[in-house]
Amino acid sequence: MSMATASTNGKPGAPEQGPGKPIRARGFPYGPQVPWPGWTAPAALVGAFALALLGSALADIPAALAGVRVSSSHLPGSLVIADTAIQDIAFVAAAVIFAQLGGHRFHTYDLGLRPPRIGVRRAALLVVGTYLAFLAFSYAWAVVLGITEKEKILESLGTNEGTALLAAGAVLTCLIAPICEEIIFRGFFFRALANWRGALPAALITGIVFGAVHAGSAPVADLLPLGVLGLLLCLLYRATGSLYLTISVHVINNALAFGDLEGWAWWQVLGLPALALAVLYLVYRLLLGVGVLATEPKPTAQAAAGALEA
Repeated sequence: MSMATASTNGKPGAPEQGPGKPIRARGFPYGPQVPWPGWTAPAALVGAFALALLGSALADIPAALAGVRVSSSHLPGSLVIADTAIQDIAFVAAAVIFAQLGGHRFHTYDLGLRPPRIGVRRAALLVVGTYLAFLAFSYAWAVVLGITEKEKILESLGTNEGTALLAAGAVLTCLIAPICEEIIFRGFFFRALANWRGALPAALITGIVFGAVHAGSAPVADLLPLGVLGLLLCLLYRATGSLYLTISVHVINNALAFGDLEGWAWWQVLGLPALALAVLYLVYRLLLGVGVLATEPKPTAQAAAGALEA
């Protein structure tokens, strides 16, 4: 099946695109179909980092004026957590802003915040399979490079300095970061790029960018595995149309890594992702109940058939 994106320039063979009609990217049998042009993908990411820099400055400058030691080489764990949380919020803000360009009426399900339209068993198998594929690649990569030392990223968060920072670091790493990163990278960036050149090229580009943006916060040797994870999550999203599944994989990965890096007992390491997923579900039910998450209309038979043909 060709993954070429339908053009909107009137070339022969391109589906008709009227005002307000979504660009239909082939290879997305379960949608969502969105009208975001490809250029909005890098623009949204640049905008997100600009918002993050502004937000971090608003947090760091008052701290420095209050006597906290703030420099390019030193930042207290509490400020690292705050700045990272601000960056994650900026990711979501940028995705929402650019999703509404051109007068598009935005719904949360446009960003993939929608239940998967596949069976529960198949969804679970895809989640497990995606994560195991990432683990297999990461293990092979570590063997090839002879990596034995654990990364020390959590030390920058100050998780070894007290219970409060440990808890804050866990919430940031296991919940906030996975949710926000999936919204910007898979929910918006990937889908916008898919409208430009199709799903598979978009997945490759998104994986590369996803790995690259972790430079500085993760060891250089981990950037390729992170890029592969980004690619696999794109493929999972493409296959299911639901960001909830990619968020789940992201949560599981981060939670297991957090517990392992902290040197916890095996039952604690395994218990953290279970707890994080339970909290994630409660947050989902709460946001759904208060109306923050929009309920997607059920597709008609004609629309469903058209999506499958695409």
